[in-house]
Amino acid sequence: MTRPDGLGDLIQDPDETIRRMDDWAAGFAAKAERYQAAQEETERLRLTATSSDGAVSVTVGADGTVTDLTFSNKVKSFPLEELSRQILTTMRRAQSGIADRVAGVMAEQLGDEDRETRGALLDSLRGRFPDPDEPDEQPPVPPAPVPPAPSGGAAASPAPGTPTTPPRRPTAADDEDNNPW
Repeated sequence: MTRPDGLGDLIQDPDETIRRMDDWAAGFAAKAERYQAAQEETERLRLTATSSDGAVSVTVGADGTVTDLTFSNKVKSFPLEELSRQILTTMRRAQSGIADRVAGVMAEQLGDEDRETRGALLDSLRGRFPDPDEPDEQPPVPPAPVPPAPSGGAAASPAPGTPTTPPRRPTAADDEDNNPW
């Protein structure tokens, strides 16, 4: 018989109530252990990518931080701009695999448990570490060419529709406050 407060049979059989609470607590403890194991395994994840020419290798952890960076002798002849580009590109390639690897750990440790939570976490990782080989949504727009100053030393007038703003003079507050916000 169900009572108005919804407790029904639980009040009538305290032993059954205790057994159900023990089952719930044991289930909760087992779930906590699975999540702990998933977290520990995720923290041990390392993903490595190597540049196409083998000059740069970057290893990242599951949080995207670089844990190792190695160079072959090929980089000795690289211009610094090329070396920087290769490091960043290779790092992004390593990071792009994070979501899939974390998904594998979660599937192994948690099965089908908490699909919503898993989906939100993996969507967040995919947003933070997208596939670097996919093209950007919008290609960067190159800056408009600056017309040369006319001869005679007069300054060129800005193109029509170009807003003109006078240069800002620093104030005393600028010198005292280094807050970037």
